[in-house]
Amino acid sequence: MPLSSATYFVFLAGIFFLYWPLARVRALTLALILFANYLFYARWDLTLLALIPALSTIDYFIGLGLQGSKSAPVRRLLVTASIAMNLGALAFFKYMPFFLGSWANWTGVPPPQWHWGLPITLSFYCFQALTYTIDLYRHDTKGTRSYLAHLAAVSFFPTTLAGPITRVESLLSQFEKPKKLDPTVGGRALFLISLGLIKKLLIADYLAGNLVNRIFDFPNLYTGMEVLVAVYAYALELYYDFSGYTDIAIGSALLLGIKLPANFNRPYAAENIADFWRRWHITLSNWLRDYLYFSLPGKRSKIMPYFSLIITMTIGGLWHGPSWNFVIWGALHGAGLAVVRLWQALRGTKKNVGAWRYAHIFITFQFVAFAWVFFRAPDFQTATAVFGRIGSRTWALGNVSPGLWLVLAIGFIFHYLPKNWYDFSLNLYIRAPFYAQAAALIALAFGLQYVAQTGAAPFIYTKF
Repeated sequence: MPLSSATYFVFLAGIFFLYWPLARVRALTLALILFANYLFYARWDLTLLALIPALSTIDYFIGLGLQGSKSAPVRRLLVTASIAMNLGALAFFKYMPFFLGSWANWTGVPPPQWHWGLPITLSFYCFQALTYTIDLYRHDTKGTRSYLAHLAAVSFFPTTLAGPITRVESLLSQFEKPKKLDPTVGGRALFLISLGLIKKLLIADYLAGNLVNRIFDFPNLYTGMEVLVAVYAYALELYYDFSGYTDIAIGSALLLGIKLPANFNRPYAAENIADFWRRWHITLSNWLRDYLYFSLPGKRSKIMPYFSLIITMTIGGLWHGPSWNFVIWGALHGAGLAVVRLWQALRGTKKNVGAWRYAHIFITFQFVAFAWVFFRAPDFQTATAVFGRIGSRTWALGNVSPGLWLVLAIGFIFHYLPKNWYDFSLNLYIRAPFYAQAAALIALAFGLQYVAQTGAAPFIYTKF
């Protein structure tokens, strides 16, 4: 049930109209959310109906133990058990073929057959679930004794397919608060969902279907300039696909009175790699910082923090998938973060102004787009073929149609528009009378049906 499908919106509408009549009865709303979560998972993979409740139940009892115990060894044992269980499940389903294949390449022994695939949503579920037990261990949250609330929070359906990775404590505290249907919040939710669909169907899917997929599948069939355009197009495709999903997820949660954290803030306007990760997939970068980077040893030494950045981002790259390409992508960003930190340590953190600021933005975008090649290419050989074609210095652009140039221009312009333009559009929509909002949504639905006749492609980040 992709978030851009008609089935999803029928599902969301059904949950919405059942939810608000029950909003004053906490137990009933939690039960409905939990039912919605598990129904959503069942549409993807029935394996999740056994796996997610089992993992959630064990973490619930670990959480009770962490709330009730003051013994440091016992608390360490409990949080270690939670980390080992969640990451062990992730490694078992997601990384075992990668580990076996790598071992076979090194030893020359054929790997055994592996019959278990990754249940979709498991990666995001594990990271979100770990925020609860680790925060309890660190005394950063009080936790809950409600089994129903815990199950509903760790598996909240708008978040676990592809984020935003939300601290369980944040969801639990919002479940506790009484809610009422606010027209302003509802208008914001519908605006975000509409914006997400536009990003996904009109920009990301168009770029993917008409240029990016073709060139990354067969880079040697195209000129160097066409491949270079495809690299930049993929940077836009990935942003509009993922941020479009995030807008729909945040809007869906708002329809139920739940606020999710922001996940994007014009990332290609970043002035360096550190700034990029404050703007791109914000909840993942915060998770890696709070739960991985700060847990690594040697923070007080002069050199270890730089290695910790590389280690953190390399692991973050591997989290995206069992591929050496993701390892390279993560290591590149880790090295970039280390260089920025060293530069700031030597030169200070003076704010860039004027042309120098735009030069930093341009250079940062080139680095990010270069690294995206490893993220998008199916293997290392394809990535090197992409760079080889770019270096061939062949200039024809016959496969880049006028429509593609238009969408690329719209994508770049839309991304770099001042934030107050977005705020103005949002407030204009919220203040509009309900019939104007409805007319805008109907017009959008017909427009998307006309433009996206072949249906929506799956969201990119759901495969991670």
